[in-house]
Amino acid sequence: MSLYGAAKAVISPTTRAAWPLETEGLHHIPARGPVILACNHLSNIDPLFIGVAVPRPVVFIAKEELFAEGNAAQRAFTWALRSIGQLSVDRRPGQSSREAMEESLDVLREGRVFGIFPEGTRSPDGRLYRGQTGLAWLALSSEAPVVPMALCGTDRILPEGRKVPVLRRVGLRVGPPVDLSPWKGEAGKNRSRRAATDAIMAEIRRLSGQEQVPRFAASVKEEIRDRRRR
Repeated sequence: MSLYGAAKAVISPTTRAAWPLETEGLHHIPARGPVILACNHLSNIDPLFIGVAVPRPVVFIAKEELFAEGNAAQRAFTWALRSIGQLSVDRRPGQSSREAMEESLDVLREGRVFGIFPEGTRSPDGRLYRGQTGLAWLALSSEAPVVPMALCGTDRILPEGRKVPVLRRVGLRVGPPVDLSPWKGEAGKNRSRRAATDAIMAEIRRLSGQEQVPRFAASVKEEIRDRRRR
C-alpha cells in the first residue's frame, strides 16, 4: 500500500465518523488518466474532504500558510493534508504563479488527479466568486477533462479565524466533465481562457446552488481587511 493509501486508511474512517459525508456523482471521475477536479472553496479543510471522498489519490497545490505547525490540532491537520497529497507553494510577492501551474501540468502529464479551487482563495461570505483563468490554461494545455465539484457545510466546520474544527455534516456533489471543445488549442488566448473558466464556474454554481458574484474573492477580502483597519 502507498503512503497515500495508508494515510487515507487511517484518516478516512475518522473523518467520516466526525463529519458524516454525503456524496453524489463520484462516478463522473475517470478511473484512470489525468483529470482536473475543480471545486468551490469554503474552508481550509476542503481538501481533506475531497481527498477522503475521491477514490483516486488527489494532488493539491495550495498556499504555504495552510501548513501550520502550531498546536497539536494544527499539526495533525497539516499531517493529514500532506498525507493525502497536498503540496505547499510560496505565494509571497515575487513568487511565480506560472511556476505553480507548470508543477500542476507535470502532475497531469503523469496521468494523475489534480484538485484545484479556481476562486483562488476561500469565499469570504459563502457566495461563489469569479474563477482564475489559470484553470483554463491548465485544462486547455493538458487536454485533461475538468470535472466540476461542489462542497457544502465545510464553512461551518472551520470558519475563518477558528483553529479547532467543530462537528458538522458535509456534502459533496460531482458533475460530468465540462465541455471545453469550443476552446480546444486556445490556451494562449486570454478571451478563450476566460470563456472556458466561466463555463466551468457555471457548472460549479449549478452543483452548489451558490449565488454567483462577478468579482474575484481576493479583491473582496482585501476590501474587507481595509475596512477593518480603518
